[in-house]
Amino acid sequence: MEHWQSFRPEPQRDAFIDSYPAPMPNGLSLCMPLRDYGATAVAGLIVNQASFGVHHAITAWMAAAARPLGAEIVVGMPTLGHGLAGPVAEALGHPNWVAPGYSRKKWYDPALSVPTASSTAPDARRVWLDPHLLPRLSGRRVLLLDDVISTGSSALAGLALLASAGVQPVGLCVAMAQGNRWCEAWPRSIPIAAAFATPLFRRDEEGGRRWVPDASTLPSGLLLPG
Repeated sequence: MEHWQSFRPEPQRDAFIDSYPAPMPNGLSLCMPLRDYGATAVAGLIVNQASFGVHHAITAWMAAAARPLGAEIVVGMPTLGHGLAGPVAEALGHPNWVAPGYSRKKWYDPALSVPTASSTAPDARRVWLDPHLLPRLSGRRVLLLDDVISTGSSALAGLALLASAGVQPVGLCVAMAQGNRWCEAWPRSIPIAAAFATPLFRRDEEGGRRWVPDASTLPSGLLLPG
């Protein structure tokens, strides 16, 4: 079955080998690949490879989860956050959004950039904010947006980038909260809205190819659609 293409009913199971039917807010499941990190595995989401129908549903759920935060502008983190930020901002009634990027234009200010890495792209690089977009942020309720929060490194870089512009966001909005590895480092004063959450996975007791979801790693305290 191809990943991220359709929602479907899926019977509950105790263990999985290479894919996971992640429960969705509509009561159905979305087939996601399991990424093997040795001692643990995670359910993977690449939103720009999802079908249009799945993409539309996820952005609608993100907007519903984030709406109570009362944001006035969305800042979408590169790269995969860019494909989600526009539809979420539009669903929230905003006329535009702000797109930091990895490439530096000639007029960019190094003071409006921070280093970043992620669990899927660990090589360090810098994310930049166009100084011409600062008026969109000044004095407004800013919502930081990314595709997934996993270790928290990308989202924390987003907080640092906004701090360089003198902004503390009203919250972070993600498509998927992946496990709880990010929880310890994340500021408790900044709420997280998510379309859905998935646990971390551990190998079954026989040490074979099967992965068992660890319910204790499901993050708590999220703003979810509903």
